[in-house]
Amino acid sequence: MVMMMKKHPLFSLTLPLLPILLFSHFTISLAQSPAAAPTAPATATTATTPAPVPSSPPTDIIRILKKAGGFTTLIRLLQATQVSNQINSQLLTSNGGLTLLAPNDNAFSSLKPGFLNSLNDQQKNELIQFHLLPTFVSVSNFDTLSNPVRTQAGENPDRLALNITSSGGNQVNMTTGIVNVTLGGTVYTDHQLAVYQVDKVLLPRDFFVAKPPAPAPAPEKPKGSKKKSADSTGTPADDAESAAVSVKQQHVIWVTVVAAVSVAAFSWSQ
Repeated sequence: MVMMMKKHPLFSLTLPLLPILLFSHFTISLAQSPAAAPTAPATATTATTPAPVPSSPPTDIIRILKKAGGFTTLIRLLQATQVSNQINSQLLTSNGGLTLLAPNDNAFSSLKPGFLNSLNDQQKNELIQFHLLPTFVSVSNFDTLSNPVRTQAGENPDRLALNITSSGGNQVNMTTGIVNVTLGGTVYTDHQLAVYQVDKVLLPRDFFVAKPPAPAPAPEKPKGSKKKSADSTGTPADDAESAAVSVKQQHVIWVTVVAAVSVAAFSWSQ
């Protein structure tokens, strides 16, 4: 007996749908696959601003000399006379620059004892100004200066003259008529201020040459001198006239006496 298998109805329905189910599953799997990571937005590059360059501090002559060392006395005089403030101010406002001929402490110690103390405030100021040239002068340009070289002390050629001789900057010699000085090394230079060491203090002739005395004022004539003189003293003519009157009076007296004697004698004889 041949047994025949009976087809299950559910299997018969599922088999035709299998391709459709597989395709749907594949489509859903693709749809559920993770999306690609989003591209990071481009970062905008910002231009970096350069840091500001710090401005250089203003020139300070006292700071320069302290850093160099060996200028204690000069520093004291610059501060006492206020010339240090003048130098710093001129460097800010002037285009020509300045040149300082700086005596060191050894140069000041070679002065006559008590010399600085004998100077009044005006003379101390003049002494420091005599070491200042009103322009910037490099070592190689001293031979271009015209003598007498003008300093900030004044322009009197007899009393404040400074003469400089140089051979191309190799050696610079100076004379004031009182002292001869040799230029030493460069203490500081920035193409606006030049500071050079000198081995002696520049002494101007103004401190040692006697100044001519001022003319004495004409004496004033006292009031009423003529009248007083006329009342107190007589002229020669007046003296002669007085003498003549005196002689005449004496003559009259003698005539009177003689007449009286004659009358008396005549009366006696009678």
